[in-house]
Amino acid sequence: MIELKNVTKRYGLLTAVDDVSFSVKPGECFALLGPNGAGKTTIVKMLLDFTRPTSGNVSLYGIPSTHAECRQSIGYLAENHRIPPTLSGWNYLLRCAELLDITGSEATDQCRHIVEQIGMQGRENTKVCTYSKGMVQRFGLGAALMGDPKLLILDEPTSGLDPIGIREIRQLLESLKAQGKTIFLNSHLLSEVEKICDTAAIINRGRLLIKDAVSAIVEDGETLEDVFVRLVKG
Repeated sequence: MIELKNVTKRYGLLTAVDDVSFSVKPGECFALLGPNGAGKTTIVKMLLDFTRPTSGNVSLYGIPSTHAECRQSIGYLAENHRIPPTLSGWNYLLRCAELLDITGSEATDQCRHIVEQIGMQGRENTKVCTYSKGMVQRFGLGAALMGDPKLLILDEPTSGLDPIGIREIRQLLESLKAQGKTIFLNSHLLSEVEKICDTAAIINRGRLLIKDAVSAIVEDGETLEDVFVRLVKG
């Protein structure tokens, strides 16, 4: 589903990603972990062809990420995404549907289903300017679900959510995983990653430190947070 082969990305003298290779299988829930500035967002940008590697290859579905057809089955939630404050959540979802050429009753049905999925029934018709950060985050995730994509790329999907919201999003991701979706996420909530992800990779200063099944990474009684701190601190 996703493959990086010897990928390096440089911005002038700065090497943001340094010879990174890993793959994500179809139907897998995968977490890319690292401290701020580790290169996670740069990798996501290369997956989406927002930027291109200096060297190496990035592919999705066996197709180079530079090909537009790769992005036809991807749902993306950006970190700190924004929604125009004068829109309602419902109108925002409808606009996202229009961008995917989903119109009429199909758009209405998808929006209704997504509102239920993200737990926002009863607030979908109020303006975004009245929403909490967590509510905005839920609608951002809802937009990523529009069109029933095979692959979800989620950058901090639980950002701004309270503990109940975090649990609900985890349950939603578990449901999507059970449907066979491939999920690629960045998150600082390592306890949540440990609960829902099959595999994880930890990077620091652009270099891959480990990539393995979560169950293998946290063996010997350690938590994922323990392993993360130990590896990043070196």
